[in-house]
Formats: sequence, C-alpha cells, structure tokens
Amino acid sequence: MLTEPPALTLVDGAPRPSPEQIAAFDGIPTSFICDALGGAGAMAVTVEPVGFGRDLDCCAFGPALVAGNSPGDIIGTLGAVHMAQAGDFVIAEAQGHQGCAAAGDLLLGQLRNAGAVGFATDGPMRDYDGIVAAGLPAWCTGLSPNSPFSKGPGYTGGVAMVGGVRVATGDMIVADRDGVVVIPFDQIDSVIAALPAIQAQEIDRDTKVRNGFKTPLDLDQMLEDGRACRKSTN
Repeated sequence: MLTEPPALTLVDGAPRPSPEQIAAFDGIPTSFICDALGGAGAMAVTVEPVGFGRDLDCCAFGPALVAGNSPGDIIGTLGAVHMAQAGDFVIAEAQGHQGCAAAGDLLLGQLRNAGAVGFATDGPMRDYDGIVAAGLPAWCTGLSPNSPFSKGPGYTGGVAMVGGVRVATGDMIVADRDGVVVIPFDQIDSVIAALPAIQAQEIDRDTKVRNGFKTPLDLDQMLEDGRACRKSTN
C-alpha cells in the first residue's frame, strides 16, 4: 500500500559560504564568474530579470536556498519563507511549468521580510507592479496571472535543476541583467582566486578596444600553422 508523502519536507544540514566568501562577489559581473567557471554556470536565457531591469535593481548575490516544487505548486517556496537566513538567494524550482505563476508580489514581500536578497525561478511570476514595490530583485521566465497551488509534495533545502543548472542549497548565486549564475559550493574558493586575473584581463581588453584594437585573431600565424586556410570562389 502506497503511503502519502508529506506535503513539505524541510532539508537541513547544507553547508553555507562564509561571510568573507559571500562578500567576495559584491559587484562582480556574472560574465566574469562564468569565465572563472570555464565559460559555463548560467541558467537558461529564459530565466531573465523581471522587467529587464526597467524598474528593479537587477543585481543580487548570496547563498542559494533551494525550494523544490511540483509543477504548478509553490509549497516549497512557502517553506523558504520560514527557513531563509539573512542574505539567502531563493531558487524556486517550477520544473519548467509555464501554466501558472511560481510566485507573486506577496510571496516576494514575505521572502524580503525573511531576509532574502534575491529570487529566481524557472517558471513565470505575477503581480508585476507589486513585485516592483516589494523591491526584491527577481528573475523568472515571464509573467502569468494564473494561480498556483500549495498542496505539495515539495521540499525546502536540498537540490534542484533550475534553468538547466543543478543548484544545491549553499551554492553561491550571483545574478544581474545578464542572467543567473550558480557557483557550486566546492568551487567557490577557486572562482574567487581566479577573479583578479579575469578582472585585469577585462580591463586590459577594454582599454585596447577603446584605443582602436580590431585584430582579435593572429590570422598570419593561423594561416602559417594550418589553423586557418584560404579558399577561392573562382
């Protein structure tokens, strides 16, 4: 005989970045972090800032608190209001369901009251004006006024796939107008260590481009060593 699962499971025991690790990502663009992660780490482009930053501050960073939800349900996200620590970035799994909102202004306001610094989901949101008023930076797949349920099963804490990326509670999240990036907990220190060189390279390249640089490839060398070739259409 099958046993009904609990409506909500609270998952404890996740690691958490230190205050120093968290502070290291203040003001760091998501593109720098993806470079430090080997060119990856960002959620799908469908997870984008609410309003493309027209009305909201679209920069946030903090440890992930994962809310696992069944399609069309938000009980895991409701649990995040109770479990959130100051500075958490709530990641709400919708399992890609686009038929109803995965959060609205009231839920965002409660997450803000609980100390959350950001919110991202692979589902839509609703109540745009209220979201702006809540003041919590948010990323989602669009807007839908349809209502979700809160019957479960769901969980708060743990791990989920959101926007094509595995997110575990305790990973670092950095988000801006370009998107949402996930830094696995065990790579936080290596990413921090790589950032100064990446920043220096970016400053150098920006300076060169402003000064007229327009030769990103050494074509002569590539033609000589065979990495490039010429063909005629005649």
